Amino acid sequence: MPFKFEELIVYRTALKWVALSNKLTFTPKFHLRKTILDQLGRASLSIPLNIAEGNGRFHDAERRQYFRIARGSIFECVAIIQVLKSIGELPEPHFSECYSCLEQLSKMMAGLIKSVE
Repeated sequence: MPFKFEELIVYRTALKWVALSNKLTFTPKFHLRKTILDQLGRASLSIPLNIAEGNGRFHDAERRQYFRIARGSIFECVAIIQVLKSIGELPEPHFSECYSCLEQLSKMMAGLIKSVE
């Protein structure tokens, strides 16, 4: 892997989250609302993109800022899946899987942020 960020477990986990969240959007049995799905897709994609961009920065302060944005996007995804669950659009097994993945990502991002402080 030629880019440093590709070696990060948190980056690979973020890619898995994007795949999982995209799977929700293309599952015909769910009647998920288009605007909510669009927001989930954008917030999910923001996570690995900001990890990658942050790793391309030379200064720690800039890197931290991108990593913090990625962490904020994780929190946004948590809120979105909670909304989907509360309106009956995301069944419990799928919610639990999503929540667990996001919880793991959040902890990893906190560690990544601390590593550049």
